[in-house]
This record gives sequence, structure tokens and C-alpha cells, in this order.
Amino acid sequence: MQNKLYIIIVSIFWLSCGPTNKSVREATLPKFDTEAHRGGRGLMPENTIPAMLKAIDLGVTTLEMDLQITKDKKVIVSHDPNFNTDITTTPDGKYLTKEDAKKLMLYGLGYDEIKKYDVGLKPHPGFPRQQKLAAIKPLLADLISETASYSHKKNVSLFYNIEIKSNAKNYGKNHPPVEEFVDLAMAVINSGGIAGRTIIQSFDPRALIVMHRKYPKVKTALLIEQKDKRSIREQLDEIGFTPTIYSPNYHLVTPELVRECHNLKMKVLPWTPNTLEELRRLKDMGVDGIITDYPDLFSQL
Repeated sequence: MQNKLYIIIVSIFWLSCGPTNKSVREATLPKFDTEAHRGGRGLMPENTIPAMLKAIDLGVTTLEMDLQITKDKKVIVSHDPNFNTDITTTPDGKYLTKEDAKKLMLYGLGYDEIKKYDVGLKPHPGFPRQQKLAAIKPLLADLISETASYSHKKNVSLFYNIEIKSNAKNYGKNHPPVEEFVDLAMAVINSGGIAGRTIIQSFDPRALIVMHRKYPKVKTALLIEQKDKRSIREQLDEIGFTPTIYSPNYHLVTPELVRECHNLKMKVLPWTPNTLEELRRLKDMGVDGIITDYPDLFSQL
């Protein structure tokens, strides 16, 4: 009888410690959330570890980034589902052509091949202030490890705003089905110990629905395109719950929108204003934070 009781107690203990039942120590979001879009791509190569470390140096409260999935089911940090010709240098030192880019979908490549391509040396046509240096598309696990260690050394608390770059028309093509995508991402986030300081954002309502069903303690953000003319209520009805954050294109923000979101207990986090005038205007309207390509502007607010 004692042996049976011991087995039951041990079984309950291990089940409670299992990966799907880990407790999330929720942290309170900053009073005003300063976010470096793709790590601050106006200043550094986007979605790279050097960009994230630079953003920490600049004092941001949150690192913003995008996720894709490789052929071997690794979670990597990348905005585009393929290699972008604006930023890519091939393993033989040449700039990537548009023809070759079409063949280089990340979901069709293993990470050992992906990391041979550089995404930091080519001058970006849209961001002349961007520092050029050798950089690769990193694994999310490596980015978490590096930034967590660096922020700990600097004694700063850091949040992560992580986008699931899924789209219904591309399930099984550019990326796995959405539930698998979310589970792969959350496995890395949980292993990295940052779930309580993570926001999962997406334009894809299905990704947020999965998050709310399977990982209800993790903060979520609904991303809204400028062309989306539906009411806030209609947008929320589509996902069936109220997320932590409403994250619209900054052109959509008005004092009325901010008040409506606050009445619904949602924070407002617009993207991506890139001038000091725009940042000040949005802050004056009462937004709860800003996502920008130029995190050095925050020191002037």
C-alpha cells in the first residue's frame, strides 16, 4: 500500500512539472512600453542578436521580433518566410538575386544551410543609418539565451514581443499548420524561462485563438493592418476573447480609439512610427507604448 501511495505521489509531482503544465510567473508590463521593432532595424540588421543587444543598450523595455519555422522544425527569428534580397549575402559572398530568393523558402531549408547566409552586411536601401556587420538569422533559443544573459548583466528586466508570422493561405506551405507553429514557438519560450515576460502577437486570428486556448496565461496582442476598417468589437469577435494588447498601425490611432481600448481593459501599442514627432503625438494621445525602428528616439520623449 505504501509503495502504491509513493508511486501516485511521484506521478502527480511529475505531471505537475510537465511541459504543458508549467506555471507562468506573469510580470507586469511597463507603464510605457518602449519596443525595438525587429530589434531596431533603423540602426542594426533586423531580427539579429547584435540588434537585440544594441536595443538593450538603448534602454528599451521590450524586444520585438518575428518567427519562422525551418524544414527541420527549428524556430528561427525572421520576418520574411524566405531570404530577402534587400539584406541577404549568399555563402559565396554575392548579393542574393530575386530569382534565387524565390527558391530559398526557410520552411524548405534546414537550419545548418540557413545559417550560411549573411543578413547584416548588405546596405539596406530603406535604412541608411543601419550599421553593417556580419549576422545570421538566429535560432530563437540562442537569441533568448544571449539577451537574457546580457540583460541580467546590465540588471534590467526585459520583455519579448514575439510575432507568429502565420497566414491561413500558407499553412503547410511557408510554415507548419498554425497550432504546430504556436506549439513549436512556445516550447522554446517555455524552455527559455521567459513565458511570463512574453507577448505573443499576430495578424492571424487563428494563432491567437490557439494561444488563448492552450496557453491562456501568456500575454497576447492583436495586430491590426491600416486597411482593416472593421470596428474593434468586430475584430475581437473574430478571436473570441479580449487580448492583453491592441496593436494597430499607428495611422489608425485616435484619442477615441485609445479610450475604447482602455474601456475594454486593453493596452494600445501602435506600430511603426519612425519620427520623433509621430512618437510624441502618439504618447500625447495616451498610448501604452510604441514599436519603432529607431529605439534611440525614446530618449528624446
